[in-house]
Amino acid sequence: MLIRNISKAAMVIFTILLSGCEGGVLDPKGQIGIDEKHLIVVATLLMLVVVLPVIFMTLFFAWKYRDGRDHEIYAPKWAHSKLIEIVVWLVPIVIVIILGVITWGSTHDLDPYKPLDHQATPITVEVVSLNWKWLFIYPELGIASVNELAFPANVPVNFKITSDTAMNSFFIPQLGSQIYSMAGMATQLHLIANEAGVFEGISANYSGAGFSGMKFNAIATATPEGFDAWVAKVKLHNQQLNPDSYQILAKPSENNAVQYYSSVSEGMFNHIVMQYMHMDSAMEMSQHSGHSSSKHGETE
Repeated sequence: MLIRNISKAAMVIFTILLSGCEGGVLDPKGQIGIDEKHLIVVATLLMLVVVLPVIFMTLFFAWKYRDGRDHEIYAPKWAHSKLIEIVVWLVPIVIVIILGVITWGSTHDLDPYKPLDHQATPITVEVVSLNWKWLFIYPELGIASVNELAFPANVPVNFKITSDTAMNSFFIPQLGSQIYSMAGMATQLHLIANEAGVFEGISANYSGAGFSGMKFNAIATATPEGFDAWVAKVKLHNQQLNPDSYQILAKPSENNAVQYYSSVSEGMFNHIVMQYMHMDSAMEMSQHSGHSSSKHGETE
């Protein structure tokens, strides 16, 4: 009866723990997230090859040589075993080599700056982290939104990310990689949703008092027509995002509701990136971007 009750309790706890995986990195909905989950699972299983025997032997030896086991062999002068030395050193070395090879390949395959190889034409979204809200600018559509991101499923999304305040980390756990947003810099991230849905977006880097409310919904529409309908809804609003209205938006505020801007001043993202740059730094950055258009920390 006792064992049966313990088994039921263990099953309940196990179920509760697994429920925490829903909506996170272990429940991916995009190709990048799926590849990263595969990497996490493979790395975990390889490390368990070492961890599980260690746990087992720790418990076994504690039981075997417990108080009262006077008949166990006592070998105080034992000092060396070639077999144990080989196993202790060879197994971890092999695991580290395998992990190194896998990590090397994954580092290049999952580079957040690497555009996704997909037949669909990607859309571009410019992301700005503020205190404490997210601004999303669609430069190709001339619209913007606050704390709501939309894009079609099965279409790559090219994110250009910066911050107007403290450093944050742009992260949609079910779609994959996170990447930092930093004032005066522009980072990049390429993601795709393999299916329609509403996925939670967060900042993975603590940024102050309103951090807990700095969240947004990433809406992957089932069809391009669904995304067009969202765009049309945004354009029904009369708010315009220009340098003046942006100064109001950029003021710190907490638990912000979703906002829509039906038009955006041209070059708004670059204006935000460059506003804290000194002239000399701006010229150097401009020259640098002229030589390379795809390096980390690039501005346009």
